Amino acid sequence: MSEQPSAGTVSPSGPLAGLTVFDLTRVLAGPTCVQMLADLGAEVIKIEKPGSGDDTRGFAPPALPGTEQSAYFAGANRNKRSVTLDIAKPEGQKLARALIAKSDILVENFKVGTLPRYGLGYNDLRADNPGLIYCSITGFGQTGPYASRPGYDSLIQAMGGIMSLTGVPDGQPMKVGVPVADLFAGLYGAIGVLAALRHREITGQGQHIDIGMLDTHVAWLANQGMNYLATGKNPPRLGNEHPNIVPYQVFATEDGHIVLSIGNDPTFARFCNAFGLEHLLADERFATNAARVANRAFVTDTLTAVLARHPSAWWLERLEELKIGCGPINTLEQVFADPHVIARGNLIEMTRSDGVPVKLVANPVRLSETPVDYRLAPPMLGEHTDEVLTNMLGLDEPARAALRRDGII
Repeated sequence: MSEQPSAGTVSPSGPLAGLTVFDLTRVLAGPTCVQMLADLGAEVIKIEKPGSGDDTRGFAPPALPGTEQSAYFAGANRNKRSVTLDIAKPEGQKLARALIAKSDILVENFKVGTLPRYGLGYNDLRADNPGLIYCSITGFGQTGPYASRPGYDSLIQAMGGIMSLTGVPDGQPMKVGVPVADLFAGLYGAIGVLAALRHREITGQGQHIDIGMLDTHVAWLANQGMNYLATGKNPPRLGNEHPNIVPYQVFATEDGHIVLSIGNDPTFARFCNAFGLEHLLADERFATNAARVANRAFVTDTLTAVLARHPSAWWLERLEELKIGCGPINTLEQVFADPHVIARGNLIEMTRSDGVPVKLVANPVRLSETPVDYRLAPPMLGEHTDEVLTNMLGLDEPARAALRRDGII
């Protein structure tokens, strides 16, 4: 596990160092976008509702050991300064506009039309800050017949088609086990922001980025989306099998399960020759991948009997020697104990301002010259309100006390 700077070491580095993000996001899609920007060096001011904060602060148990902070919140909110500010009140809106005027990027995931009611829409802000990059992440985008609807990950997975593709053939449609619709929307949002920064570098002009979760979901249907467009037929649910390649799936072994991934005909021939299955190569049902796909059930049944003859470790050792794609089906305990995962630094530890160490999943982007920068552990609610309002707006203690008394911060 990689050790990282404590929460007190906050000087940013990375390719986005020197840029400020005004973060009006909560839950997962928006915070994922902003955490990516923060990891790349941007300074982030996370605006949270006084008293409650980001919804995911309440998504516990589980909480991080030694804290009351939900694991869910911690996973998408490192490298951010938490400022409590009630933007539903005029004085809160005034402070928000003052902070935005000093920011390069604004990311928000409110329902369509909410922020313009507070005077914080893109058109409200662009005149005073023409270089502002304003990224909106919503369920269905800013236009279209569904624009006013709320967006939730499972709802988008259902409407976006992935549930029709996921699960066993005779079972229920199945969502993916992590909130992929939220995560992809956040990552596409970060890509949009980076593109807009490049445009601003050239022209000085900011712009509005419109990210719809359903849009991004349709985009990552990838080969399955293309399979439908090519045939006009909805691809069937295949459980753990691949729609275009056979064998490329889970197989039961003598003592468990493994994944066998044979991506082309030469590899299949190597597999057959290594394990006494040369006779299959003379069978036209096995001769090519197209034939194996057409005879999926027969090929699967044949190989199921073969894989069941030996334990998982026996298969994995021999398949790896042959450079044939294979792998164990790990629990998360096994994932985080995996020597390769450890060697790549995929688990980090940061120290909160109260001295409590917390384990976090690392950013996977590896940059040779401007590496990801871990500066701030996931913040406690309102932890940086005084610091930000003092340093950015020059508000003294009496002014901040008055704002607290009125419930603005």
